[in-house]
Amino acid sequence: MNYLEKIRQSGRDANPFFRLMDIEIGDVCEGNAEISMKVRPDMLNGEDWLQGGLFTALADEAMVLAIYSLLAPGEQIATISETTTFIAGARAGDLLVASGRVIRKGKRVAFAEGDVRHAEGGNVILSRSSAAFAVLKQR
Repeated sequence: MNYLEKIRQSGRDANPFFRLMDIEIGDVCEGNAEISMKVRPDMLNGEDWLQGGLFTALADEAMVLAIYSLLAPGEQIATISETTTFIAGARAGDLLVASGRVIRKGKRVAFAEGDVRHAEGGNVILSRSSAAFAVLKQR
């Protein structure tokens, strides 16, 4: 059973990080995925903004789910590189939505982008990530 099958079977319980961050899983299909998370006070940095690594982590998880929706049986992925640009911040109580989309999936490498936005008024991008993932055969 691959990661996406585990997610579909067990929901966020298939991923300990999803449980820790209270991440909810939205639509996952055909190279696209959406997840959401409410910002808690314990996720903030010393300036009372969402800690930047959580933007990256949220986008990363959305991109991974998007890629898994296109993988063949026996394939899995590992991150090669990832870059995040921070555009605006988020505060405690904000509900964020991360959307991931596959740009290209080859036999050995998959490229994806992920955006994080506020759930309400979701046109403003808070962060944008792009990543490359190695496509591997399961052992």
